[in-house]
Amino acid sequence: MRLSVSEAAKRAGVSVRTLRWYDEIGLLKPSETTQAGYRFYDDSAMASLQQILFYRELGVPLEQIGRILSAPHNDRTEALQKHRTLLLMKRRRLDDMLRLVDETIGGIAMYDERPKPTQADWEAVKSQYAREAAERWGNTEAFLESREKHKDYTPEKEAQINAEMEEIFQSFGQCADPEGPEGQELVKRWQAHITKYHYNCTDGILACLGQMYVNDPRFKDNLEKYGPGTAQKMSDAIAAYCKK
Repeated sequence: MRLSVSEAAKRAGVSVRTLRWYDEIGLLKPSETTQAGYRFYDDSAMASLQQILFYRELGVPLEQIGRILSAPHNDRTEALQKHRTLLLMKRRRLDDMLRLVDETIGGIAMYDERPKPTQADWEAVKSQYAREAAERWGNTEAFLESREKHKDYTPEKEAQINAEMEEIFQSFGQCADPEGPEGQELVKRWQAHITKYHYNCTDGILACLGQMYVNDPRFKDNLEKYGPGTAQKMSDAIAAYCKK
């Protein structure tokens, strides 16, 4: 399979803008990018996209999803099977709603005698999968707090959050003295941003993030887009901040 970015977006039910954003932050790279800049996605890339959509359904923030996908013990098949379960339950609920609409307007209703999953059933399964992911992939309290916050975010809100994040990253890229007043103020802004929109970013979590920015090639490569040495600047600034 070789899908263009628009074909891949249509098949996955997301926007082209979303796929481009995932590419920019290093979460999902196209399997091929031509010299003209056209993106193409193969079977492996589409399977990874399905994993991303599954964890987004659970409210997992993109940064955490990136760590899950890159983990050596990540089970892609298991994630896809669980995503399929959620989608089937959602489809059954929609089929039942359509049947009721048909009955109301006097149409011909197609009956399905199988037990219908309720909203509570779907939420229960979703919560179960979220708990399993939280237990498996790290700090459970932060994970659940982030999931709770993200579940009500609209695409417009997500875009606003991303724009604020990019502005902070760009400022780090232009920062001449990460350990000086300017760099320390940027660290405070970044910590406040994470706490406001994702989870309570303690100094301990912040220190771990600072190390990840330079030790994880995926995050390091993304930060370097904001200027050479941005990842190291953020790491140095955070280290100085946490020492205080």
